Amino acid sequence: MLTSLKGKSVIVTGGSKGIGRGIAQVFARVGAKVTLASRGEEALKIACDEMNAAGGDVRYETCDVSDWASVRAMVDNAATAQGGLDVMCANAGYYPQTKIVDMDPEEWDDVMANNLRSSFLCVKAAIPHFEKGGKGRVVLTSSITGPVTGFPGWSHYGASKSGQLGFLKTAAMELSRYNTTINAVMPGNIYTEGLQGLGQEYLDTMAASIPLKRLGDIEDIGNAALFFASDEAGYITGQQIVVDGGQILPESLEAMDEI
Repeated sequence: MLTSLKGKSVIVTGGSKGIGRGIAQVFARVGAKVTLASRGEEALKIACDEMNAAGGDVRYETCDVSDWASVRAMVDNAATAQGGLDVMCANAGYYPQTKIVDMDPEEWDDVMANNLRSSFLCVKAAIPHFEKGGKGRVVLTSSITGPVTGFPGWSHYGASKSGQLGFLKTAAMELSRYNTTINAVMPGNIYTEGLQGLGQEYLDTMAASIPLKRLGDIEDIGNAALFFASDEAGYITGQQIVVDGGQILPESLEAMDEI
């Protein structure tokens, strides 16, 4: 059993929907004080109200995670409201599907800003609060796409997620002086609103390619983030864990037929 995170101050970017919502729900359920951050206030309010109705201690901040002033204000406001900052879950990101030949350079830059630059900004903004509190935890939401696998149309997404892991290694060394760890969760195919938009055929095909024969749940990622935030994970930093139901294990489709 993990040491209690009750009363800990947590920020989850991209926390109103998808994987971010799953992470926030898990932390709220164990009694953490959680700030949800994203651009859309309506979705934030809905998610916040639902988590509070379930017994959570949840608030929200609108934030453009690609903008330094916006991120810094969000982090400072959350730390003030929640009595400090213990855990930063840099989860925000998105994945438009466009093949290289059709991609505008602006789309590439936008994905990099929202997925990779945002991780750097969240960590940078959190450092003064971790230093003041004497310790901290950072959890990045990366992906198997990019670091391990590829998929047509996601060259920019894959590059941004690989970039997070490159950032992670040096950040782990630099954050150690603040008694802070940083690790990454690498989700496989998790059932979210965004994945639903790819169509039922995609969902069925992906589920069939996973040894556990199902897509992941958003709280599967939340549980991994919770572990990295725990005292029990205090000697783990600069690492990543794949949460994909075994998706990256088969050598071929024929291997799945043998299960």
